[in-house]
Amino acid sequence: MSDLKGGITRDGAGFDGVEWNILGQRYFPKASCDSTFAFETNSDPGQFVPVHVHPTQDEFILVQEGQLELKLDGQWHTAKAGDLVRMPRGVPHGYFNKSDKPARALFWVSPAGKLEALFRTLHNMSDIPAVLKASAEHEVDFLPESANA
Repeated sequence: MSDLKGGITRDGAGFDGVEWNILGQRYFPKASCDSTFAFETNSDPGQFVPVHVHPTQDEFILVQEGQLELKLDGQWHTAKAGDLVRMPRGVPHGYFNKSDKPARALFWVSPAGKLEALFRTLHNMSDIPAVLKASAEHEVDFLPESANA
């Protein structure tokens, strides 16, 4: 039997009413079980998640509104509403809202790993060295800032 709790997570909301503020971006958890963790992000113009690696998880992004610029394995790509981005485990990636409009996307990782626990830890955290340390402790490794260029 699956450990996934059945039901509907409403648009613009997280399950159990959860919403996280992660460095100014709003994250809503959508589904969680051992095999996957799904979450919605809302990124205002200029917001981004720097290039990083998930050594134990494949990650996907379904862009729902707006567009995101992605650096995937050293190459730049643009994903627009309706596009699905596939990011294999171990491959460096980051996403950036370089447009003048908000972007909204559904992300998920497989397996779930420690990502939900990381987001709970990062909620309202603003100390960047502490964010990097917590991320590494939860199997997300950020690359040097030069990887974002």
